[in-house]
Amino acid sequence: MSQVVLVAVAATLGNLLVGWDSSAIAGGMTYIKREFNLDADPTLEGLIVSMTFLTGTFVTIFSGKVSDLLGRRPMLIMSSVMYFCSGLVMLWAPNVYIVLLSRLLDGFGIALAVTLTPLYISEIAPPDIRGQLNTVTQFSCSAGMFLAYCMVFSMSLTVSPSWRVMLGVIFIPAVLYFLLTVFYLPESPRWLVSRGRVDEASKVLQRLRGTEDVSGELALLAEGLSPGGETTSIEEYIVAPVNELTANRDVAKDCIKLYGPNEEVSMVAQPVNGQGSMMSRQASIALQSTSLKDPIVTLFGSVHDNLPEPGSARGFTKAGSFSSMGDVESNPYGTSDNLHAPLLSPQANAAERDRTQPFKGGMFGFISNSSLRSEGMQGMRSNSSLRSEGMLRMISNSSLNQGNVGEMPGNTDIGGGWQLVYKTSEKVKGRKREAGLQRVYLHPEAVPVSQFNSFVSTSGYDMPVEGEAFPAAGLVSQSVLGSKDVLHDPEVVAKGPGWKALLEPGVKRALIVGIGLQILQQAAGINGFLYYAPQILEDAGVGDLLSRFGFSSTSSSLLINVFTTFCMLPCIALSMRLMDIAGRRSIMLFTIPVLIGSLVVLVVRDAFNISSVLNAAITAVCVVVYESVFCMGFGVIPNIICAEIFPTSVRGICISLCSLTYWICTLFVTSTFPALLRLLGLTGVFGLFVVGCIVSWIFVYLKVPETKGMPLEVIIEFFAIGAKPGTDPAAIGMKG
Repeated sequence: MSQVVLVAVAATLGNLLVGWDSSAIAGGMTYIKREFNLDADPTLEGLIVSMTFLTGTFVTIFSGKVSDLLGRRPMLIMSSVMYFCSGLVMLWAPNVYIVLLSRLLDGFGIALAVTLTPLYISEIAPPDIRGQLNTVTQFSCSAGMFLAYCMVFSMSLTVSPSWRVMLGVIFIPAVLYFLLTVFYLPESPRWLVSRGRVDEASKVLQRLRGTEDVSGELALLAEGLSPGGETTSIEEYIVAPVNELTANRDVAKDCIKLYGPNEEVSMVAQPVNGQGSMMSRQASIALQSTSLKDPIVTLFGSVHDNLPEPGSARGFTKAGSFSSMGDVESNPYGTSDNLHAPLLSPQANAAERDRTQPFKGGMFGFISNSSLRSEGMQGMRSNSSLRSEGMLRMISNSSLNQGNVGEMPGNTDIGGGWQLVYKTSEKVKGRKREAGLQRVYLHPEAVPVSQFNSFVSTSGYDMPVEGEAFPAAGLVSQSVLGSKDVLHDPEVVAKGPGWKALLEPGVKRALIVGIGLQILQQAAGINGFLYYAPQILEDAGVGDLLSRFGFSSTSSSLLINVFTTFCMLPCIALSMRLMDIAGRRSIMLFTIPVLIGSLVVLVVRDAFNISSVLNAAITAVCVVVYESVFCMGFGVIPNIICAEIFPTSVRGICISLCSLTYWICTLFVTSTFPALLRLLGLTGVFGLFVVGCIVSWIFVYLKVPETKGMPLEVIIEFFAIGAKPGTDPAAIGMKG
């Protein structure tokens, strides 16, 4: 696990340079204005500040699609090159036009880092710490701001500060960023699987997870290429030890057998009818609800509200790693009893097998030769889907030569309490019945014993529930494994799904959330604070207050920003700790009111006759609180959520759209802020930001779901299921 943390931290070096640039330009503009006499040309002044946003807006249009074609890592390498070139050009910069050129190159690097780093980290991180690792991006950005302000403040104390050095020294950390992206960062395993490079994806996952057995997660990445969407059903199960539930043959017939660490059936999951699981009932209520709150918010809440308590006996931890398959008499994939048998890769020897735990080593457990049936080969051996470089080469050439048909994952724990298991099904085509394979994302639920007993009794099962039995809900849809209708030629896959995929209901709903968060993040006014904080503080008299200690007005304003950015760091560290505990949604709902309070104080202070010293102190405190708390919540979470809610096939395109919205809004705020400041004054501008924060809180409460701890592929399924409010629950398999 330490490897994935180190890789994520290395990837965020680009975000550190984003923060460095924002502080360096904020501090250096005072000196640039003096040298080029920009007070007489405020338009050119605004253009220098906003040039990075103009470039970012343009670059973002293409960055997502290009990253889908070329990969995430090459785009991060390009970002480091642009930072390096920008710094060298700025060190030279004989006139304002070369300054603009440097800012243009810098904007190229910033756009790629801001857009793709959260995406990259989300695709490499395990669900349980994905939020923490993505919060490192904001920590790095704020650390860059702090370091840059320290540098600018120190240089402001010299006789003749050099703004060229302030802005150009960025090329030094850019060299380190380049070396890390080229020689240390791996490609995203999700992107590798989407391009059919499964062997490479497996090696990357083994490195990031620190284990040889990554079969379950690798299968999950494959399943994520074809989300079930609206065809996914939510089904209820009773999960119990084998001696409790399988005593009844009729009950056991349709069970999903869960194999534990001793390669024996440890637990079974039996589908049930009746009053339904908590997730199913809440999903049914959500889809039929006419309230303002988005059904997706309730759907996600049904997962987080019913997690088993830590250490509870009711959970999958009792069964260890699972491999599963439902018993169906006509199962061409083999019987359940031999589907779980793990085999090592051909290169492994017996000694290695003895040293490994069950399900360790080898990519999957293969179906034994004795279970082969001729009809089981359908859709499994087509030349287009089983090339050595194929999209989902789940079956090795050696296993095909030996007659093996399919592979099941050995380690089915996919994070966040979810298990990926499989069961057989039948598809009717005309008069023919064909065997199929369904994937089940299985999730335990915590309910009181009395409620669970009632649930079991109304379901018609006579079994003891005092032991380790517990209810579970499953998202059931068609698996990509062994389906010729889902597996495609890798050359076709490489072209991507195109823009039509954006019209899918789940994707459209996710875009509403992502784009809405990016708009409202800027409506809250953060970039007005970041880029014009020195001017805001100087107008409030903070510089005059500190000048009593021997600092110039400019140095005083910079010193306040040093203190402000330093205060951001512990706040972001706290957010990092809470991101996967309290969750993204909760953090935003609790921090936005603090932003509103800080802004309201700035608005109403003018209504009172207070001294200049008190006015300066209040302004400084409010600015520090606002910027620190903003970075703790609304500053980082929109990018985290945007990197989590889109399908793998269109994730790059969708994040480009969200980032494009961010850059357009940022460009608008930074370019209009000076004019608004002259027209409305500080009080009027802060009043507009109060309105923006209030609207943001309402949007988060009504539209933004909680995604903490959930595998990306499960998040995608939930968005698709809840995409159409008012859908009949029976139509998607819910039992109310």
